[in-house]
Amino acid sequence: MSGIDRIRRRWPKDWPLQVVSPEIWSKQRPTYGQAQPAIIDAALDRSQRRPTGNWYVFAASRDVRTGRPFGTRVAGVELVAWRDRLGQLRVGPGACPHLGADLATGIVSDGILWCRWHGLALDGKKCKLGWAPLPSYDDGVLAWVRLDSAGGETPLDTPVLPERPTTDTLAAVTRVEGVCEPCDVIANRLDPWHGSWFHPYSFARLEVLTTPTEEDDRFVVSVTFRVGRLGVPTIAEFTCPEARTIVMRIVEGEGAGSVVETHATPIGPGSDGRPRVAVIEAVVAQSARPGFKMALNAAALITPLMRRAAHRLWRDDMDYAERRYAVRAGTTSPQN
Repeated sequence: MSGIDRIRRRWPKDWPLQVVSPEIWSKQRPTYGQAQPAIIDAALDRSQRRPTGNWYVFAASRDVRTGRPFGTRVAGVELVAWRDRLGQLRVGPGACPHLGADLATGIVSDGILWCRWHGLALDGKKCKLGWAPLPSYDDGVLAWVRLDSAGGETPLDTPVLPERPTTDTLAAVTRVEGVCEPCDVIANRLDPWHGSWFHPYSFARLEVLTTPTEEDDRFVVSVTFRVGRLGVPTIAEFTCPEARTIVMRIVEGEGAGSVVETHATPIGPGSDGRPRVAVIEAVVAQSARPGFKMALNAAALITPLMRRAAHRLWRDDMDYAERRYAVRAGTTSPQN
């Protein structure tokens, strides 16, 4: 019996972290037979028919700070965001209506956004030169903007928000950009079978328990999240509440109720004409264990580690999404 096996036998079974036996990557059970394109494509098709209400995630809430503007681009639209006197989110076109200055280079003072070129002041309401705010929403973790001209759907008053844990949570948001479209990002997450093959450093013992149907449109997966030689066994479900969002929720095991929200936001075409997308992923974790209170007190140290782990996953998964887009666009082929 190896040393790791002896440790496993003596390890308390009720601890959230369990010892994971080392695996040879090539000795895993192949999953290409289960990962049927028809299953993935059907789930993706259903997801793309769900309304978004023209809402787009554009940043973590913490990124739009008091005292300075935040600039970004969504669906080819240049935007500026800031906080007003009450700390409320304000979003509007990023170009000054006077001579087109970049308002993200402006100054925020007492909740007023001042253009640095000629001092035009914007309080978040429509101004006499034609600048007008856009509908926005801050859910406490993510910042949203509604772009009716870009979305082309029937507008909704608020975004389609997945259910989150509401008390004693740790939240971390990461952003990764790539050359593809939102549907390629969603398709990546609707293929759970690639997890332990593509991310062996993060996932082990992954088994898809149920696949989506019209009646029960979700994946249910048994998976162990790796932390070095240790792992956290869980059962998780994957659902799409709207066309540009996919949610992984832990339904059994440590941290039950915790969610990972993956939002795919189109940025617009790059200089080469190809589409750019931003993956903005929010991890909202909870735990009933007493030790989680200590984690909350150490949030400033823990959340950067959460962001780094998510960024590593998406650095790899973006290769998947970009390859899928390239195959769809005909710039390569599955055989190359």
